[in-house]
Amino acid sequence: MCRDHFMSRWTLIWARIFVALVAASMVSPPLRADDGLRVVASVAPVHSLVAGVMAGVGEPVLILRGYGSPHGYQMRPSEARALAAASVVFWIGESLETFLVKPLGTLAGDATVISLIETEGLALLPARAGGVWDDRHDHEGAGDRAADLARTDPHVWLAPANARRMVAAIARALSAADPDRTAVYAANRDAWDARIADLDERLDAALAPVRAVPYVVFHDAFHYFEDRYGLRALGAVTVSPDRRPGPRRLTALRDRIQTLRARCAFTEPQFESPLIETIIEGTGAALGVVDPLGAAIAPGPNAYFEMMEANARALVTCLARAQRSE
Repeated sequence: MCRDHFMSRWTLIWARIFVALVAASMVSPPLRADDGLRVVASVAPVHSLVAGVMAGVGEPVLILRGYGSPHGYQMRPSEARALAAASVVFWIGESLETFLVKPLGTLAGDATVISLIETEGLALLPARAGGVWDDRHDHEGAGDRAADLARTDPHVWLAPANARRMVAAIARALSAADPDRTAVYAANRDAWDARIADLDERLDAALAPVRAVPYVVFHDAFHYFEDRYGLRALGAVTVSPDRRPGPRRLTALRDRIQTLRARCAFTEPQFESPLIETIIEGTGAALGVVDPLGAAIAPGPNAYFEMMEANARALVTCLARAQRSE
């Protein structure tokens, strides 16, 4: 009897193992190293767009996570190994991810490297100086792409039209590297294109009521966002987060805030600085937070949409409150 009980128990255990193995075999695993294609993305917005195009195939490796700055990030050993093993690497370009310039040359020598700022048809805007800006949106110099890339604002994904062109470029690059899955990449490209177009319409409607409300930013990272939605940014505390502005610039910006009654000043979580709090002290301007990289958002295909919506909410919340208090 004990022997029969022992045998029946093992029969049950093996039956459960068999069921588990069958169930596991029915689930398609994500793309791994043995599939031959290893994809790496530099920063969260790029990773999100690449992950969207790769949906159903696999997930790219993200290099810069969390609150690190693309201007001075130190890669971990695991990230360096992922870069060394990469088949395809997507980044914006050396004007943004300065930390990747040397590693791409030494570690990713066999990879196809796609600089998305060089995507055909991308609308490029010049990087602005720190301090006070005038009220016009300057597109000057955006015609000669080769000469202007070094002077271009690299935060190109903040214009949804640019993001749509980047999605198309990502699909082309993945199809070239992995032609057997071209149909999957094309279907995902079309789905993401429609989804970004819908996002663009919603953000346009949400931001319309606060277009005329003036504000300042800590770092000039939102030129594309402001240009697309007609927002009224007056200036930035600094042109580059690693450069401390001089007293003359700070005084001029504070005078601008007071003269034109800027209602909000926006910091970024990666580069929070007490300088902006000092500048707005006594001016009546409120403090808000925007983030062009979406540092607090979980990486993945939805991250781009969550980041864009979060920035629109932050702007509307602060600027609309300022309007009501007048």
